[in-house]
Amino acid sequence: MTLNSNPQARISHLPRADGSATFSRGGYCVVAAVNGPIEVQRRDENPFESVVDVVVRPAAGVGGTGERQLENILRSALRQLIPVKNLPRCLIQVTLQVTETPQNDYANSKVVQAQSSLPLLPALFHSAILALLSAAVPLKAIATCATLAVVRKGDKIIADPSPLEIDQSKSLHVVIFTSQNDLLLLESEGTFSMAEWDEVINKGQSVCSQHRQAELGVAMDDDSQDATDMQQFIRTVMESKAA
Repeated sequence: MTLNSNPQARISHLPRADGSATFSRGGYCVVAAVNGPIEVQRRDENPFESVVDVVVRPAAGVGGTGERQLENILRSALRQLIPVKNLPRCLIQVTLQVTETPQNDYANSKVVQAQSSLPLLPALFHSAILALLSAAVPLKAIATCATLAVVRKGDKIIADPSPLEIDQSKSLHVVIFTSQNDLLLLESEGTFSMAEWDEVINKGQSVCSQHRQAELGVAMDDDSQDATDMQQFIRTVMESKAA
């Protein structure tokens, strides 16, 4: 099965949510719903900042430790983007429903999420960002996410790897950079050296910050040029809503 690497998105299509978005790429599809800022229960109320609640629901079955890990990662990242101190005693609720996961061309079966939850993170994050923008929740900056795999053969770093390339990699990394070119989050698993880790950060920065680099006239490598400019994609999606 050939996976579509071009992202697709639809926003503001759920009538009972303040904001919503469906994001699909690379065989993953996530539906996001955002409600807030709304009143928070007194037991959860924080008098100094808003509460950000993230719920990840798997495509099948009941959520487990993998989903809880993703929720913690996303909550940490979104709290840095949302001006929580400007919205005290409020709740911003983000619900992410996974509807599709890719198949492995050779195994001809759904990828077992327990092996790694990281490949799902970009689809979850981008759908959450689009839903927050759809709900008119203020953000300090726009951020984009990329998956990077270090393959065993030649130690090459691949951006947006396929399920087969992930299976054949020795380490997997997910990076998030803001529109100001600041590193927001980096999650890694597998075996890698510090030199490879530095290369992953540089590669991730190049992939996530294409629009800013183009404005500054910075030359990008071939792999980064082939990757989708997600900041420009998000901007285009939101402009289509306003049109």
